[in-house]
Amino acid sequence: MSKGNILLVDDEPNAVRVLSAILEEDGFLVEKAYSAAEAKRLLQDHDLDAVITDVRMPGEDGLQLFEDICLEFPDIPVIFLTAFGSVESAVKAMTRGAFYFFVKPPDYASLKGILCRAVEQRRLKREVCLLKAQISNRHNDQGQPAFVGGSTASRKIMENVEAVKDTGSSVLICGETGTGKELIARALHFESVRKDRPFVAVNCAALPKELIESELFGYEKGAFTGAGEQRIGKVEQTAGGTLFLDEIGELDIGVQAKLLRVLQEKEFERLGGNRKIRVDFRLVASTNRDLPAEVGKGHFREDLFYRINVFCIVVPPLRERKSDISLLAHAFLREFCARENKILSLSPEVLRILEGYDWPGNVRQLRNVLERAVVLARGKEISERELPEELGARKIPLKKRASFSSLKEIEAQAVRDALENCNGNKSMAARMLGMSRKALYKRLKGGC
Repeated sequence: MSKGNILLVDDEPNAVRVLSAILEEDGFLVEKAYSAAEAKRLLQDHDLDAVITDVRMPGEDGLQLFEDICLEFPDIPVIFLTAFGSVESAVKAMTRGAFYFFVKPPDYASLKGILCRAVEQRRLKREVCLLKAQISNRHNDQGQPAFVGGSTASRKIMENVEAVKDTGSSVLICGETGTGKELIARALHFESVRKDRPFVAVNCAALPKELIESELFGYEKGAFTGAGEQRIGKVEQTAGGTLFLDEIGELDIGVQAKLLRVLQEKEFERLGGNRKIRVDFRLVASTNRDLPAEVGKGHFREDLFYRINVFCIVVPPLRERKSDISLLAHAFLREFCARENKILSLSPEVLRILEGYDWPGNVRQLRNVLERAVVLARGKEISERELPEELGARKIPLKKRASFSSLKEIEAQAVRDALENCNGNKSMAARMLGMSRKALYKRLKGGC
């Protein structure tokens, strides 16, 4: 397992080559940057545990880079390498939160020791972040963390939730399908002063346009053929709570007009009725569409757009917040292990594959992959074998089978294949087969 993912920043190629070789030999994974601008690009694209940077570089120097890291990635420790004449600058950086500094050339043994401490600190902070997320989201009725993430984007989202949760303002949550928009809506409700009132969710994309109006506003007995009794709609059911309209961009124009009137006047009539019903609710909506573009095409009312877009929360796709992947994967792992009564871990290679994938289906896809892996796992660790092929995991090819005359022959072949695939490692082969080492030895003695 890697000791940590390190970003090494120095404009001197020889210095980068020497130090990266030393660190990689000791088990660290090293990303290399030759300027502050290149370093910032790598920080956005990789989940890093620590940064080692030179102080003096052309253009933006190491101190300016440190300031940017403090703003965007405050939990990533920064270690400075400095020439003797720049020690004063490095000391000042230490007083502002830098982790350590070394005068060039550093004592490499000391540097590796300090780096291990920095990586451990970073990982502990991430674990604390995950535990806080699990504690704060105790209201989730599905037993999963409502919104997990340690990236800058995720922290900003939760800061926005905190800022707007107790207001009466409508909130529009924008983002691709599967990014967790409903989970943010739930956080807005269950952490607010309305938490003891209903949270009512309506998937506008899942209902035919002929039914959506009656679903939202209800109807009176005899309002239409088949309306044998009065029905209370979702708006009325909300009763002082939060109405969440998922994929609001799918609403029919006619229903949009009625929703606008309800938001403006705080009253409505059931279908087939003539009595005004007063309502008090907070609207939270979500969309994966470009609503301003839909307004331009005449598919979405401009006045309704401005009414629902009082406060906008944008949820980036998972590929743009890859530092969240490990936290999410471990959260889902715990959830499904508890459900399946298993104790499993994620292998370093699996984590590397998960963090390297672009996740077109976002968090929902990641959750499904972890559920599948936990169900399939037979050993104590999830390996590449349990991952779907689209993730690019290396699959161990199955040999073409001869015909077998008995179950014992099939079992014997499975044992031989496992040993071959594991290069003779009996412990690994036993885990792959879902049996103990003792059971494997017993089968080997029996002639497998």
